Amino acid sequence: MASTETQSMQSIGLIEKDVNGDTLWVWCYPAVSSELRQVLLTKCCLTQSNEEFHTFVFGQFCRTWYYISAMAVHEPTALNKVTHLSVAVTAKDFNPEKYAALNRILCRTYIKYGSPVKMMEVYIAVLTKGVCQSEENGSFLIKDYDVRQAFLAGSIKGNDEIRFPLNFSFRVNMISIVIDKCFVSDVVSQFGMETIILYTAVMLKKRIAVHHPRIEALLEFTRALPALAWHRKDWSILHPYVHLCDNELEHLSKCPGYIAGFVDPEVSNRTELFDVFVNLPESIITISKSAKESMMMGKLHKEIGHLIVQSAEDTEKSDSHVIKDISMKTKQILTHLGSLADQCEGSKITMEHLKQQHFPSATENFLFHLAAAEQILRI
Repeated sequence: MASTETQSMQSIGLIEKDVNGDTLWVWCYPAVSSELRQVLLTKCCLTQSNEEFHTFVFGQFCRTWYYISAMAVHEPTALNKVTHLSVAVTAKDFNPEKYAALNRILCRTYIKYGSPVKMMEVYIAVLTKGVCQSEENGSFLIKDYDVRQAFLAGSIKGNDEIRFPLNFSFRVNMISIVIDKCFVSDVVSQFGMETIILYTAVMLKKRIAVHHPRIEALLEFTRALPALAWHRKDWSILHPYVHLCDNELEHLSKCPGYIAGFVDPEVSNRTELFDVFVNLPESIITISKSAKESMMMGKLHKEIGHLIVQSAEDTEKSDSHVIKDISMKTKQILTHLGSLADQCEGSKITMEHLKQQHFPSATENFLFHLAAAEQILRI
């Protein structure tokens, strides 16, 4: 019987680009809805007019994760009229490394035999047994890919020295924070103390839009952000590769909070899509007018920001250690918030009770919105 892990897989699809430059969806198992099929074709680099070739991309659409690998086809091969191919696997779980490894084997198998039947045999073996073995195309064991490692694969810490001043002066009324022009995928390396903005946005379940023209940069940066709220271990908020098309934006709009990645620079003008906008090429964070009040910063935020930066600067600490340090601070805040809620009827905190604690206004505001995000607020 298949394990829960193997049952996470939902479908496999095959896309080919032929010698005439035509790209076609040629096969799938067991089935893919027409809407999802169109999304997968859009994400597949074989259908794009530019010459960019992405060997692997992943994302989420309508609560389904997709993982797409692409390969060029070189002679000699049974696919004499095919120049490139993509394999798209859909699944319920977030684990890019697992599906990148599986997709490589699926692609190589199809190139070797030129038949989807052989590829389907590999897929079914993994689906039912959690393993496939091939001397020629590689072996795959699903148990080698723990979901916790997938959660930790994004880089919060960074390898570079933190190069931004540790001051805490910024404004949040559509005012931009300019930091550094070069791109680094590591969150704290790039944004330093301003990482607290991202931490606050994730904790409060805000809508975060991230732009970079390189999809690889988007995938790497955005996947790290859910770890800022490690206590939730919720990567369902991640939508790392979104196009500005109606069907994708419609599904995205149904999410109360998210981290969404866009390659189209036009997203910066679509202010209805975000509370916080991150321009990665320019290293700029913008907070929208509508989120100004809930994102008010104060002493508590400064304290958390210093903790994040100091932990990341420690050369003896790994990414997982930094995430643990952030998580411990978060736990302290949530424990205190929970104790306040326990003093209220139904363990639901009220604004009146918060005011009685005489917190600084920014702290009171943060705890109020955090209680709402944690579903322990009574209005």
